[in-house]
Amino acid sequence: MNMPNPAVRLKNAWRSSHPWIFQKLVDKPPQKPKPGTIVDVFGVDGDWVGRGFYNGHSRIAVRILETDPDVQVDAAWFHDKIAQAVSLRREVLRLDETTDAWRVVHAEGDGLSGLVVDRYGDLIVVEFFAAGMFRHREWIFDALRAQFPGCRFHSFADEHVQKQESFDFHSTSGTESEVITEYGVKFRADPAGAHKTGFFADQRENRQWLSQHVEGKSVLDLCCNTGGFAVYAAARGASEVLGVDIDQDVIAIAKGNARLNNVKPKFVQADIFPYLRDAAARGDAYDVVILDPAKMTRDREQVIAALKKYLDMNKLALGVVKPGGLFATFSCTGLVSEEQFLDMLRRAAYFSGRTIQILKVAGAGPDHPFMAHVQESRYLKAVFCRVF
Repeated sequence: MNMPNPAVRLKNAWRSSHPWIFQKLVDKPPQKPKPGTIVDVFGVDGDWVGRGFYNGHSRIAVRILETDPDVQVDAAWFHDKIAQAVSLRREVLRLDETTDAWRVVHAEGDGLSGLVVDRYGDLIVVEFFAAGMFRHREWIFDALRAQFPGCRFHSFADEHVQKQESFDFHSTSGTESEVITEYGVKFRADPAGAHKTGFFADQRENRQWLSQHVEGKSVLDLCCNTGGFAVYAAARGASEVLGVDIDQDVIAIAKGNARLNNVKPKFVQADIFPYLRDAAARGDAYDVVILDPAKMTRDREQVIAALKKYLDMNKLALGVVKPGGLFATFSCTGLVSEEQFLDMLRRAAYFSGRTIQILKVAGAGPDHPFMAHVQESRYLKAVFCRVF
């Protein structure tokens, strides 16, 4: 017999299908469950709402995982959910035909709020965004082992997440990196040395699409990180490739990725703002320019400031695109909407005296799905333009 879950009651009527219920909507339980405890949620009228993680320390008090009262959230539940997520990638999207690097679990997009899992060959990288996922990590690891027999794990949680969610986790260290392949191009995924889970698989289709338009052309990859776009461009026959990033450590990884593919793009460690001003002053111009900066903010109050940064860097980047050249610009700041990003780009073109013809608007690859009722999982904006 399963022991009954602790009960949590809501203060107001709940009419949403969104999995997040914020603290102000929840009555504080008389006996406060530990962060990440699985609870049953009841509405003001006493009706059962759902089952999920409770965290009295987090702004998100409840993360609903299950809306069928007859289904328990237990080890078997995690096994089934993760099996469904893997089946989508393998059987529906057939990603194994293209790459051995893909997102296994995309948080709310796969009904697993607070969990992100990436696969790099036999290395499985697990990132916790919620105390509940961390607390039940052994269930998660067991479910992943069933899908990826013999796999190795690297798991972590960002410090700001641990603080917000009130749990303490020292990330696993000393994990070896893994060489992966996508569309025939090789990269070293390094979760201990690079940003986030070690490699940006979300840009896979964007890298491939752009690389089909670079043969014989000069390419500038700004905020190049570990060299994704730069290495693709060099591998696809670009005449000249230059990657620029402020982080010396990721540039070292980018150079290693170039060697894996026997190509020789040039990489420079620099802040793109003074770099682009100097490039414009010299009259430098490129056939293809890529701008893919890191996330600008996690704070809703800082969205206007983030858009100002995007405006400034896009203005400068547009200044070094040859007339008729291609410009690919990206935002991974989830709080910035596609509409806001496109409006920023319109203003950047106006202020830089350029005309842009938008060819394609895209986002993350299909292994990063989002639910129609949970737009928060849709974070990446990709805009491909011709510049005159």
